[in-house]
Amino acid sequence: MGELLLALDVGNTNTVVGLLDGDHLRTHWRLTTHAERTADEVGMWLHQLLRWEKVAPEDLAAVAISSVVPLIDARLDEGVRRYLDRRPFFVEPGIQTGMPLLVDAPQELGADRLCDAVAAYAEHGGPCLVLDFGTAVTWEVVSENGEYLGGAIAPGPGVTAEALSLKTAKLPSVAMAPPDRVIGKGTVDSIQSGLFYGYLGLIEGVTKRILDELGEATVVATGGLAGAFAKHSKMIHHVEPDLTLHGLKILWRLNRGEKG
Repeated sequence: MGELLLALDVGNTNTVVGLLDGDHLRTHWRLTTHAERTADEVGMWLHQLLRWEKVAPEDLAAVAISSVVPLIDARLDEGVRRYLDRRPFFVEPGIQTGMPLLVDAPQELGADRLCDAVAAYAEHGGPCLVLDFGTAVTWEVVSENGEYLGGAIAPGPGVTAEALSLKTAKLPSVAMAPPDRVIGKGTVDSIQSGLFYGYLGLIEGVTKRILDELGEATVVATGGLAGAFAKHSKMIHHVEPDLTLHGLKILWRLNRGEKG
C-alpha cells in the first residue's frame, strides 16, 4: 500500500470523495452535498467510508479538500480534525499553485477550476482546455507554458432542466440524455433533444471561440456528463472523470514541499 490521501471535491450539487493510493485512485464515492451538514455528520460520514475500505484514520497521510461551498468549510475542517485526527489541506487563496494565474482576481478562482487546470497541464502539457460538467459548465484555459489564462462559466445542464420544469406549468422534469433522434415525437424526447443538443451547441460554440483565440489545444472533459457529450463531439480529445481529484493531489503535494 502506498501513501493514502483522502481527497474531497465539494461541489454545489455533489461531493466526490476519493481515496488515492499514491498516484492511483483506489476508490471513490459520489454523495449529495448538504451545506447544513454538521461537523459530527461530516466526521462520521468520512469515518464510515474509510471503514468500508478497511482503512483506519491513522493510515491516512492527509486529507485534502477542494470546496466551492463556503458554508460547509468550517464543519468539514472540524469534522476531519475530530474524527480523523488530521488537519485538512484546503485549496484556497495563498497556497502554492505551481501555475501563474493570469487573471484579474486570482483569489476568486474556484478551487475546482484550479484543480482541473493543474491536473490537465500535468497530464497533457499545454496549451490545454478543460471542460468541467458540474452544476455549472466551466472552461479552463492553460497556455503552452503552464499559465492559467482564464476561462468561461455557463449554467449547467441540470440547472437549466430544473428551471424549465419549475417555470412551466405542463413541462415535466426529464433526465439529461441524448434522445434517439433530434426531432422529438413527444414532450419528453422533445425536451431531451432541446436540452442535450442545445448544450452540445453551447459547448462546441464556446470551445470553438476559445480555440480561435488560443490556437490548437488539447481539450479535456471531466464531470458527470463529460462522457455523454464527448460521444457526440469531435472537439473533446480526452474524458477524465477523476481530473479534479488528481489536481487536488498535485496541489497537496506541492504545498508540503513535493513537486506536483
